[in-house]
Amino acid sequence: MTSSAASAATAAPVLTPERLASAYTYLTYRQLIDELLAQGRTTGPNQSEALTAYAKLNEQRMSRLDKTVQLLPELTDELARLQGQYVWLVLTEGWCGDAAQIVPVLDTIARASGGHLSTRYLLRDENLDLMDRYLTGGTSRSIPKLVVLRADTLTEVAQWGPRPAEAQALLLALKAQGATHEEYAERIHAWYAKDKTRSTQQELVALLRQLA
Repeated sequence: MTSSAASAATAAPVLTPERLASAYTYLTYRQLIDELLAQGRTTGPNQSEALTAYAKLNEQRMSRLDKTVQLLPELTDELARLQGQYVWLVLTEGWCGDAAQIVPVLDTIARASGGHLSTRYLLRDENLDLMDRYLTGGTSRSIPKLVVLRADTLTEVAQWGPRPAEAQALLLALKAQGATHEEYAERIHAWYAKDKTRSTQQELVALLRQLA
């Protein structure tokens, strides 16, 4: 939704190298979700049939996006201009519908960066101290949350999330109208399906321009 300018980045590392090393790669994140689903579970401390059902739908969404995401020309142009190396640290959970719509896009971008970007994933509910530094609206632990780090110093360069601005505005409007979780989830996923990742990519173009 928003990104912070490089000039606003803190000088202190966002996390230690050891903590980063414990983070999931995209492959191991997907493997974790699959292993838990095989046990009838999802990520996080809260477990229910409903959450597991959401996680199963999300696995299907991610698998579909893995095969269908096509990067916009303007995004590939920005990737070609990158000079440094960056870690895209993502706070996420397997049951989160927005994460399922966005995380595969982030991975696709990183793989197309020629080694300038790498993604790592931390589960929100196992890293609340970090999550609480990146609250949406100052109060909400909304995910996914992307924090861009310099690979050498692990200092913050930019951030983005939890969803494109248009989707965020739709969500807030639906909640203000009293929509149930099921109602606004259906509308938000319909929005993602129609948008075909364009808004996510366009907002990440703006973020990449801060890094070039």
